[in-house]
Amino acid sequence: MTEAITQTPVASEDVLSREQQKRQPLYAGRVEVYPRAVKGPIRRIKWAILGVLLALYYLAPWLRWDRGPDAPDQAFLIDMANRRAYFMWIEIWPQEVYYLAGLLLLGAFGLFMATSIAGRVWCGFTCPQTVWTDLYMWVERKIEGDRNARIKLDQQPWSGRKFRLRTTKHAVWLLIAFLTGGAWMMYYQDAPTLVSEFFVGQSSGTVYFFVGLFTFTTYLLAGWAREQVCTYMCPWPRFQSALLDDDSLVVTYQGWRGEPRGKHKRGESWEGRGHCIDDRLCVAVCPTGIDIRDGLQLECIGCGLCVDACNNVMDKVGLPRGLVKFDSEANQRAQARGEAPVHWTKRLIRPRTLIYIGIIALVAGIMLASLTTRATVDINVLHDRNPLFVRLSDGDIRNGFTIKILNMTREPRAYTLGLEGLENAAISVAGREDMAADGPIVLTAEADTIANYRVYVSVPRDTLASEAEPMAFLLTERDSGETARQESVFRGPER
Repeated sequence: MTEAITQTPVASEDVLSREQQKRQPLYAGRVEVYPRAVKGPIRRIKWAILGVLLALYYLAPWLRWDRGPDAPDQAFLIDMANRRAYFMWIEIWPQEVYYLAGLLLLGAFGLFMATSIAGRVWCGFTCPQTVWTDLYMWVERKIEGDRNARIKLDQQPWSGRKFRLRTTKHAVWLLIAFLTGGAWMMYYQDAPTLVSEFFVGQSSGTVYFFVGLFTFTTYLLAGWAREQVCTYMCPWPRFQSALLDDDSLVVTYQGWRGEPRGKHKRGESWEGRGHCIDDRLCVAVCPTGIDIRDGLQLECIGCGLCVDACNNVMDKVGLPRGLVKFDSEANQRAQARGEAPVHWTKRLIRPRTLIYIGIIALVAGIMLASLTTRATVDINVLHDRNPLFVRLSDGDIRNGFTIKILNMTREPRAYTLGLEGLENAAISVAGREDMAADGPIVLTAEADTIANYRVYVSVPRDTLASEAEPMAFLLTERDSGETARQESVFRGPER
């Protein structure tokens, strides 16, 4: 009886614990991050990079580049309607999509190399999410104040002042987002024309849709999501560990020097304690809200603002800078053992970086060679499918082809069409009966266009050795002698 009485409360506690577990949410809510403003050399570098990148993004569509008459004069333009991409003096045609693949490879391996050398330097300084979030937070500080003022404002009930500040902030955010979305569309249409048509309602529905879409996404990601994009949406943190090694330059906390941490009063001795005074300024300035003293973490974007914050504190307490600094794990371990540090530049060239440099140089070399030797003429040949061949009244076998001539120059050109691989073959062009039967076949193409021709090839039946004879069309530019060749097959009846 006594045992039953003593066991009853334990059972009740177990049931209560299970009920509490059932009520716990599966996912933790977002903890609002209020980054504090900080001054220092790294912050100045970030402002400079931010200014340059934003200026390039907003102003590049307005740069002009003379390509001759009847050609777009926008320096950077992806002309979807005419299927062209213009990058100053370079014009990319649809069949040259491999240049896009090359650019993607250069970007990927360039990012790999930058990460192996200096950690998430891309994320912390040049990533669009970081750039626009920095801009949005700067606007927020100018309107609502720094960290403590924003925290206090959030905790206050709604008032006229709070409504005015919030409305002003979001209005400026939406304006920046609108300019961002509008600038993006200028890369796909002539910028002055787009602006003049947009505000009088003459732009297409596609333009209005995409401007609205990019306005919304910029406002959402830079204004509301912020660090959640870097932590949850971006895949880069998930595999950055595969790109880092002990010689990578990352934001590090010198635990061997800073621990044990604790509050410090002016005049107290530093004997028996570390240099970290535990003021948590490194946490307060972090845009993702982490504590760098816990080590390198998935959320760390390598912006280095905690370095500026800690150095400012070290200056105030009269201690050497660098308690938080950009350094390698190898150096940190060496200094913890009392050994002399090795400057990171001496480990800049190592097998990992050499591989990346080699790949980048190879891809860049191939692209450069291709650009400098690229042809200005190309020919595409499509064989008729139905019927594959026709038997003429004189017994000859005729095949029909559609030929597309790509003139990739800014002036009209004339070409001579010939055949290779077929004996006693005759060529005729639909609609060009004026050409002599025994003379050269001359085809023309206007500047920067694709000319289409219907071509017939006739061969005596007894000269065909099989039902599928290999052949090739040769297209030669009459002035320069530049030649394009396209293989095909001549079809005939079974032997």
